[in-house]
Amino acid sequence: MSAIEVTGGISLQGEIEIQGSKNAVLPILAACMLGEGLCVIENCPRITDVTDTLEIMRHLGCRIRREERTVCIDASGVRAFEIGGAEAARIRSSVLFLGALLGRMKRAVLPHPGGCAIGARPIDQHIAALRQLGARFYLEEKITADARDMQGGRVCLAVPSVGATENAILAAVTVPGETVISHAAREPEIDELCEFLRRRGASVARTDEGDIHIRGGKRLGPVRYRMKPDRIVAGTYLLAAAATRGKIHISNFPYRELDALIAVLRDMGVSVECGKDGIQLTANRPLRAIPYLETAPYPGFPTDLQSPLMAVFCRARGESRICETIFENRFRTVKELERMGAKIRTDGNCAVVKGIPALAPAKLTAPDLRGGAALVIAALQANGHSVISNTGYIERGYEDICRDLRALGAEVRQNGKEIQ
Repeated sequence: MSAIEVTGGISLQGEIEIQGSKNAVLPILAACMLGEGLCVIENCPRITDVTDTLEIMRHLGCRIRREERTVCIDASGVRAFEIGGAEAARIRSSVLFLGALLGRMKRAVLPHPGGCAIGARPIDQHIAALRQLGARFYLEEKITADARDMQGGRVCLAVPSVGATENAILAAVTVPGETVISHAAREPEIDELCEFLRRRGASVARTDEGDIHIRGGKRLGPVRYRMKPDRIVAGTYLLAAAATRGKIHISNFPYRELDALIAVLRDMGVSVECGKDGIQLTANRPLRAIPYLETAPYPGFPTDLQSPLMAVFCRARGESRICETIFENRFRTVKELERMGAKIRTDGNCAVVKGIPALAPAKLTAPDLRGGAALVIAALQANGHSVISNTGYIERGYEDICRDLRALGAEVRQNGKEIQ
């Protein structure tokens, strides 16, 4: 089992660039299944979720070449429309192939997807969106769908689900007619998917009201596309620097994607300066607690940063309250933080964190992707040696968290050895 060793008590200092976006690249990889010609994806993060997604694409018939952070995909040989259980169980984003396969093959068969155990995360919104476009579903042990009658139309989402919005876009760009997706998710990763498809020749645009308009049936061609930085990874490192009373600069980052986090950091007493060259964070005083915060769809506070923020709250002066409105199992990190002496009380979907002067080093187990990152932040604050096991979760979304933190001065090793 993989493990990360952290010797805490060091203030993070320095400059860092951020890897390509996990939450954007996965639907973009699925979109490479559509149309014709070679798709070249640059700044593609070297994370296990990408590796698992590419393996699914190979099974479906894609020819793939991967060199460092560049992935070349030729989908001309795709003939299959069924995803096996072993591939789907490893990664939640396998559900994004539903829209892509319906658009490409007019049929799709896949098991219910896997991923982190952070809640039920039903895919009923995905199915409802595609049904509004005319897809037919047969739900038994596997998800079986037929899109031979699918055409453009109005899709009204009950909630602004990111995955359902992406699946609706992937399906709608291939079918004739106009589609309007109302109550669509507003996350930056959705707009990046739309930009990628436009580069391939699709007609996809978001209105000022937030609806997504698609003129389907246009031919999609080859493209070379560079992924934008990952806002959740950037947010994780900002929180780590704040927790350790550090000073870091994140270069070339679209800071407005983190407005909600930056507002919280400033309320905690952290100096955050934003400009064209990136984000400068300086935390040179004790942090203040936040009386109340809740997660929400973009542009609200992201659920993916809730666990890392909780780790920072553990030493903030006063009592912080955070409510999770997206996933019901996001508090699985609490028991691990309590091993370090954290004072946390949970009540349903809310957690109250009473700040303490210091956290104690401990042996910890990552419960999920973002919870694992939160434990790394907690360990960075503890004076002494901590070990975090089950870090395969972290590798699903962070290209090399040990490398990045060492670049900022942290003493961090994976499996007892420094990663070169």
